[in-house]
Amino acid sequence: MITQVTKGIKVSIRTTFEGTFFKNYKMHYAFGYTITIENQGKETVQLVSRHWDVLDSLKEIETIDGEGVIGKKPVIKPGKSHTYSSGCLLTSPVGAMKGYYIMVNLSSSESIEVEVPTFKLAAPFALN
Repeated sequence: MITQVTKGIKVSIRTTFEGTFFKNYKMHYAFGYTITIENQGKETVQLVSRHWDVLDSLKEIETIDGEGVIGKKPVIKPGKSHTYSSGCLLTSPVGAMKGYYIMVNLSSSESIEVEVPTFKLAAPFALN
């Protein structure tokens, strides 16, 4: 598990290799990830947007920006957490993701950029 704490918000990531399949005459590698966002601070926050850099060893870096996570903008009270699962497809068996969440402190309306540390995506057969 990979973990990072930014301004009292702890982000923990677990990854899984889901398998391979052909799409548009190319082999693709499917990866899943589960992220837990824990509010270790004293103020309630809401996740409003995300930014991802997806690094595929055979392609250019893909940047993804969007609202919330998996269609939700969770409100996380102090001492509580939000967990969600998602995934990505790569054209190679090795890659990584990194990014950040924009959260808003609901008491002060202050925006907080919470780092999501780089996490590796690797098919087990690709590792030495």
